[in-house]
Amino acid sequence: MSEEKTVQREKVVIIGSGPAGLTAAVYAGRAMLEPVVIVGDQLGGQIAMSSEVENYPAFAEVITGQELIDRMVKQAQKFGAKLEYDHVIKVDFTGGSPHRVETYNKIYEADAVIVTAGASPRKLGIPGEDKFWGRGVSTCGTCDGFFYRGRDVVVIGGGDSAMEEGIFLTKFADKVTVIHRRDELRAGPVLQKRAFANPKMEFVWDTVPEQVLGDEEVNGVQLRNVKTGETSKMDTDGFFIFIGHIPNSQIFAGQLEMDEEGYVISDELMRTSVEGVFAAGEIQDSVYRQVATSVGQGCAAAMSAERWLAAKE
Repeated sequence: MSEEKTVQREKVVIIGSGPAGLTAAVYAGRAMLEPVVIVGDQLGGQIAMSSEVENYPAFAEVITGQELIDRMVKQAQKFGAKLEYDHVIKVDFTGGSPHRVETYNKIYEADAVIVTAGASPRKLGIPGEDKFWGRGVSTCGTCDGFFYRGRDVVVIGGGDSAMEEGIFLTKFADKVTVIHRRDELRAGPVLQKRAFANPKMEFVWDTVPEQVLGDEEVNGVQLRNVKTGETSKMDTDGFFIFIGHIPNSQIFAGQLEMDEEGYVISDELMRTSVEGVFAAGEIQDSVYRQVATSVGQGCAAAMSAERWLAAKE
């Protein structure tokens, strides 16, 4: 028979520990709300895995994503935020405040909740992708690039993430081939310039992968030209996917109003469809998805939560 979980009452529970969540923790902490941050899968979210952050204000020098997150954590804890290394498995926002947030280890009853659960890399859904996951297929060049020293890899995608990760992979791989379904990149001009100037990077246009090939590990990819229909096979040791993200909103289905893509809908005050529940960062932002915007949204969500709580009293 399993033990009953402890029920813990809190003023503010923050779900997620990326830039939005940690900024919300700083502001809620400064408001003496003693916020609890439920860390989730990855402390710091996606940015923690980034090798280079050069567009965050106040850092003229390049900083790693992990360094940025370490500073945010230290600041949040300085103001009394408590980090719980746990994972939310269920929420109940139907009974009004306090809202119930259940993790593997506890049940929290929170007067206010700030949802900052972020987003996860999108998969292609092609044969071989799952079979070779972790054996040549990856969505994180920063995590896995070291394993491809002196080898050839392909990068799928044409946006900022694909170029950032592709450029990073050239530190290890002999050749990085970018495969893009269009005939031009979507990445910003600075990243495009760097990518085209990198002697280790090559580009295959108007092409999509149809199957990841291999035996024990990835050794190739089946490709199709979207304009001619012609198919071909390319040898490769690594298959890196950067084609966007899916909001981590599944556990909020039926609880919070969302759009057709699963992004939580919030207003200009970061309020969701449920009173006392606020949202910030990539779980509600399908447009900007930057550290700087997530930080601003986390700040706004915490300030709105504090004002809502004060009005209730």
